[in-house]
Amino acid sequence: MSSSGIGRLPLGVAILAILIGIFGFFVFVVGLLLLLFGTAIALGGGTVGAFGVGGAIGGLLVLIMGLVILAVAVGLWNQEMWALVLAIIVLLFYGVGEYLSSAWVSLLIIVILLVYLFAVSKHFN
Repeated sequence: MSSSGIGRLPLGVAILAILIGIFGFFVFVVGLLLLLFGTAIALGGGTVGAFGVGGAIGGLLVLIMGLVILAVAVGLWNQEMWALVLAIIVLLFYGVGEYLSSAWVSLLIIVILLVYLFAVSKHFN
């Protein structure tokens, strides 16, 4: 049995999927809390600057982002090509940001992750 090909989840991808899933869960919870508190304050007529209708809309956007991050984690775990492509695109954006801010250690980590994801891309369908 060969170690390459679809069906064998590489350990690094499994670790990334778990870490991304944990992050996505926390983003989802934050979005849910913002949505609930923002909506409660907006409906109650409260005048809290950080919440209100804007807080409800912001909470909804954060909640949706959390769901997208969770979907990417599941997609990576299931070795879906769309999840790999999306993860690479996000890493490229972060890499540009780290380069522009001269955060060389973070940029090095991003480059290592990109190289790794390209190396294991044959495991995705």
